[in-house]
Amino acid sequence: MKKIHKEFSLSSWAIDHKTVIYVIMAIFFFLGIRSYNIMPRENFPEISNTQVFVSTIFPGNTAEDIERLVVDPLEDDLMGVSNLVDMTSTSQEDFAVIKLEFDENIALDLAKQRTKDLVDGVVSGADWPTFNGAKVEPNVSELDFSELMPILSISMVGDYPIEQMKDFAGYLEEKIEQIPEVKSVDVRGIQAFEVEVALDIYKMTAAKISFDDILTSIGRENSTISAGNVISGGQRKSLRIIGEISNPDELKKFVVKSENGVTYLGDIAKINFKEKDVSSYARSFGDKVVLLHVKKRGGKNLIKASKKIQTLVDDIGKNLFPKNLKLTICNDQSTITLNQVSDLANNIIFGVLLVVTVLMFFLGFRNSLFVGFAIPMSMFMSFMILSILGYTMNTMVLFGLVMGLGMLVDNGIVVVENVYRLMEKEGLSRIQAAKVGIGEIAYPIIVSTATTIAAFVPLGTWPGLMGEFMIYFPITLSIVLGSSLIVALFFNSMLVSRFMEISEKEISLKGLIRLTLILGGLGLILVFNHGVFRGLGTLMIAMTLLFWAYKYFLKKLAAKFQSGFLPLMEKGYRRFLSIALKGYRPIAFLIGTFVLLFSSFLLLGIFPPKVEFFPENQPLQIFTYIEYPEGTDINKTNTITKKIESDIFSVINQQKYRIGEYNYLVEDAVAQVGAGAGNPEIDGGVTNEMPHKAKISLTMREFKFRNGLSSETLRSEIQQSLSGKYPGVSISVEKDANGPPVGYPVNIEITGREYGDLILTAQRMKDFLNTENIPGVEELKIDVNKNKPGTKLIIDRKKAGELGVSAGMIGSQLRNSLFGAKAGIYKKDGEDYEINVRFQEKYRYDNNALFNQYVTFRDQSSGKIKEIPIAALVKTQNSSSFSAIKHRKSIRLVKLYSDVLAGYNANEVVANVKSALMNYPLNMGVEFKFTGEIEEQDKNMTFLSNALLAALALIMLLLVFQFNSISKPIIILISIFLSFTGVFMGITLFQMPFVILMTMMGIISLSGIVVNNGVVLLDYTQLLIDRKKIAMELADEEMLPNASAVEAIIEGGTARLRPVILTAITTILGLIPLAIGLNIDFFSLITEWDPKVYIGGENVIFWGPLAKTVIFGLTFATFLTLIIVPATFLITYQIKLKLKKLFKK
Repeated sequence: MKKIHKEFSLSSWAIDHKTVIYVIMAIFFFLGIRSYNIMPRENFPEISNTQVFVSTIFPGNTAEDIERLVVDPLEDDLMGVSNLVDMTSTSQEDFAVIKLEFDENIALDLAKQRTKDLVDGVVSGADWPTFNGAKVEPNVSELDFSELMPILSISMVGDYPIEQMKDFAGYLEEKIEQIPEVKSVDVRGIQAFEVEVALDIYKMTAAKISFDDILTSIGRENSTISAGNVISGGQRKSLRIIGEISNPDELKKFVVKSENGVTYLGDIAKINFKEKDVSSYARSFGDKVVLLHVKKRGGKNLIKASKKIQTLVDDIGKNLFPKNLKLTICNDQSTITLNQVSDLANNIIFGVLLVVTVLMFFLGFRNSLFVGFAIPMSMFMSFMILSILGYTMNTMVLFGLVMGLGMLVDNGIVVVENVYRLMEKEGLSRIQAAKVGIGEIAYPIIVSTATTIAAFVPLGTWPGLMGEFMIYFPITLSIVLGSSLIVALFFNSMLVSRFMEISEKEISLKGLIRLTLILGGLGLILVFNHGVFRGLGTLMIAMTLLFWAYKYFLKKLAAKFQSGFLPLMEKGYRRFLSIALKGYRPIAFLIGTFVLLFSSFLLLGIFPPKVEFFPENQPLQIFTYIEYPEGTDINKTNTITKKIESDIFSVINQQKYRIGEYNYLVEDAVAQVGAGAGNPEIDGGVTNEMPHKAKISLTMREFKFRNGLSSETLRSEIQQSLSGKYPGVSISVEKDANGPPVGYPVNIEITGREYGDLILTAQRMKDFLNTENIPGVEELKIDVNKNKPGTKLIIDRKKAGELGVSAGMIGSQLRNSLFGAKAGIYKKDGEDYEINVRFQEKYRYDNNALFNQYVTFRDQSSGKIKEIPIAALVKTQNSSSFSAIKHRKSIRLVKLYSDVLAGYNANEVVANVKSALMNYPLNMGVEFKFTGEIEEQDKNMTFLSNALLAALALIMLLLVFQFNSISKPIIILISIFLSFTGVFMGITLFQMPFVILMTMMGIISLSGIVVNNGVVLLDYTQLLIDRKKIAMELADEEMLPNASAVEAIIEGGTARLRPVILTAITTILGLIPLAIGLNIDFFSLITEWDPKVYIGGENVIFWGPLAKTVIFGLTFATFLTLIIVPATFLITYQIKLKLKKLFKK
């Protein structure tokens, strides 16, 4: 016969060893606080993906040449690297980048090393190209997303010469890069300097001097050589020949030729120390600035880095730089991160207050503290574990804590309520009640916690970038729930065995006055201070007032609730359950609930919700990307950008967005032209110059300061104001990604062999879709084109060969004339500056001078100097080249893409585009498919659906292990499926969007939560059945009569009514702040007496769908647990009873 009054040995040990438990609690408490303080803060988690990049710079080559000479040979070998999942490449003028994505079964360092080995093998081949006498060297690197985007920008404005501004920027750059948390600083709006040797072609020709003569002269003269050591006077002295120039003007005295008279470099060239050709412009609110973009190191504390930079900039601005040089920090991600972390922390506090208030009414003030104690203790344990694992404090981790807030008290509620019931109704002593009470429910709560965690285990296998991003949520939640289990079984068990009372002790009036004088008096003194002391004083006064309120109001209200409402609720539930379990009513209830489930599916079909991949966010940044055709001069791009800036400023400066000079929405507006203006979604890792591109970035104020205004509405207004206004310019108004990058909503990849055909197909497809006029499509764009103007030189090989001139000599001559040749280094103030030799600007862009120059060389056979005009050897032909050539797995591709206009649903827009292209005709060998956001959406929907099935299978296995039965796990599994009714009804009723990531994660979370109460209810019901069997002296294999079983089920349901309702309410209340978006700043409330209340915010937009999914489902699941689970249990029991009778016969 089963042992009915059992104990759980570990909890009994904790009860008997209170001192040890106190010490462990203290250790966890202090380690938890320390971990919370030292954990790095991030907005989103750092993603350590398995991507390796191979980038190659080969100046002076077209995209076709880069593809043929660099990309194709590398891709041929890299396709064979092990664990490779995907490979994409981009070949552009002067530059190539290959991105290799590996699976999770290989370490990033190993993948990088294998890639480097293969690259080195290709580079060592005889056919690999050279530049400046050395082989072109590809760079193999990994990409840390946290190091990709700047954490803040520093704008520098001052009326100083450009060289001096560069010195200021260089000094600040050097100092910031010395901060350990900073990886690099990118300077925009100012160019690097060089020593330019600008040649006069006609003087050079008259003197019969070649480029090689000049390069050789500078290389030999501008050098410092150590000649060795000499011994003199008993001392060994080093002998050095100092040839390096200390001033660029010294180059003028360099002798280039001494034959038939001396020719100095200064005779044929102008020598200047100057800025390189303009590659970028930067402005803030239309004013010219120098911008410094600061990027932090991966794994470092964003907040700490930002504070150090702020301190450094303030110090330099006050003490070193001129007072009229204005330094401003903008786009500071630490502010956004701090506020999002603060909002989530305030949501946790808000949830704690709601939970403890409800517990007080259900369990009494004293007993509610036992359960409430589980919240901070579990949190501190979680912080400690998360810190040990090296995690940062980010929104994913914090939401895991918020989600666990209501769930982590579940175990404590079951423990405290069961011990309280044994003390109250069975008259056991505290220690005996604690040991027996925890023994009754220890295994059920262990299994219920395990099943909840099991629901999240499949999420740990989430593949790809999205998995790296989202995995922090299930891990955090699992840690929180595991911590709460330890707190319940060890800490709560010990505390209730020492301090639980079944009657509330009332504080005397004298004691209350004494407490008021001490606590309130001290609080009154502290409240006249500032900051933390004022906050402590406010808390003390608030606690004093709460004690008075509890004595004369709250206690009476709670007592009335416990003695009046709760018994009435239990009585009503018992009566209703008795009626529900009579005759065929259990079957009717079960069938009715299934009908509700199918009705919810039907309603979902009749009133389909909008489907979203990620929640549609209110942007923190709005980006306007501007693109002219390839080959456009940067000054032309800059001119049009200024006009577009003016249009944008007219939108953001509308009266509704301003009060005086203050703008409610826009904090900063930065324009970048050229370098740094690329679109990360299209340009990827390409970092070369982009004179035809520009970007205008609007940084929004925090949500709480926007005065209820919508940044998405602002984006829509900007889109409307720019739509069709500037023909010939591609303009796209986009917002910051609400999660990891997944590509554009409309993203069509067209693949094939002939690149010209692919671009032509993309153009025709674009024209076709434009004629379809599909609502919501912003502007269809093609990521590559063949509009880059060029000139082909066709060499007369016969004539050139007869004259002794090779194609390489002609190419080198023209390359040196235009691009220039590096002749050496000029050192100044610890910096190295290139010495570049090229034609003067007036000759560089003069075709007559360029093509009529001579190729000057000494004939090897005669020893005479020959001068052959280039024009006599070549014919010119206008041409156009590709702006870029892109590959996926070595197959050429072109992308046709577009963002979606503000206010439109991406899935609906893409569905219309797909419908329009259903039977689109294609040439032989050309294919297309939808990728980007839609591809990622489909992949993740498939994974999450499989994860849900896997979670249910794991839950089923654990339940079979717990109950040693099939029927009880099936009952709980049915309740999980039926709980989806609440989710679908809620989505339909409130017309919520179905957010694939968040809603599906909510459903998976719900699966784990619903199990808890079902396990405890069925386990306790089975315990009562076993007790009745003992009382009736039945054997283990015998079954109770139907009437007795019904009685046990009703008794079990009534006994578990309070904890079931309480655990559901606490879980829901823990999520309410995020679901409704009510934000209260509790720290500001107690320190400044200003709660800074506002509704909404980024956290609510991001996490609200998940929170609402759980709330809807759990609300309905509570009904299921209290009615349908007992009804289904009775049905299965009656079936077993009939089968037993049948087989007995």
